[in-house]
Amino acid sequence: METQLVELDLTDWNAATPNEAWIAELEAGKVLYFPRLGFELLPEERSLLTPSLLSPDVRNISLDANGKLKGAVGDEAVQRAAAAMVGRFRAQATQLIHGLLPHYTPALRLAPTSYRPAKVETRVQSWRADDRRLHVDSFPSRPNYGERILRVFTNVNPEGAPRVWRVGEPFEDIAKRFLPSAKPYVRWQAKLLRALRVTKSFRSEYDHLMLQLHDGMKSDMAYQENSPQETAKFPPGSVWVCFSDQTSHAVMAGQYMLEQTLHLAASKQYNPESSPLAILSRLTGRTLV
Repeated sequence: METQLVELDLTDWNAATPNEAWIAELEAGKVLYFPRLGFELLPEERSLLTPSLLSPDVRNISLDANGKLKGAVGDEAVQRAAAAMVGRFRAQATQLIHGLLPHYTPALRLAPTSYRPAKVETRVQSWRADDRRLHVDSFPSRPNYGERILRVFTNVNPEGAPRVWRVGEPFEDIAKRFLPSAKPYVRWQAKLLRALRVTKSFRSEYDHLMLQLHDGMKSDMAYQENSPQETAKFPPGSVWVCFSDQTSHAVMAGQYMLEQTLHLAASKQYNPESSPLAILSRLTGRTLV
């Protein structure tokens, strides 16, 4: 398998410009890796690098579009400092994407920004929620009808520890491998899930198939161990960007990461035919949304 990482030598969040070659690679599911594009913490923010900042009942701290911080414990000063840090990362991450991918800018929808101070290696989860298993992102309760999940990550670990990922094979290879064993889509079941409020909206066939791929990958331990994959170690002071609904990835180790999610309609890509929606539609021969 050829490497799924594309290394770019950018050092300024505001100096990004578009390039046809790596835009095509990003939209093919590869990871854009910026080893020298660090997020600089302010001196007073060093005290926020502690897992004790995280509320015991949540996985991460998040800042919503209105600037409201969720998931953090601490007095008003701590909350204000954490919101400022996460908000500053949001501004830099969105500036980066606007520079790299200007065609996306009018169509982007901003999701909450997250800060993840917990240690990946010690997290206990069910197999389906365990992100240490190779997967493509798909969310059981939130159908998205093919909308893309574009993510910007940075490692702010103060002790030099990398964020360690496994990156797997291209999306079309995954789809060809797992679609034959996918359970068939049943409309009345999707209607029932909506009526029972298991899902926030009606689950399309696309969303059903994406969940089948997600669960198929995670439940197949032979696939986890033996499928084409590479290890990527993202050190502190680096940034990486990918479509997490298309890039096969597993998060193996690390602590202290900031992450920004942006959503984009598949039709607004530079090449809509490279999207998971287009790939799955082509492989099944059906309209999926």
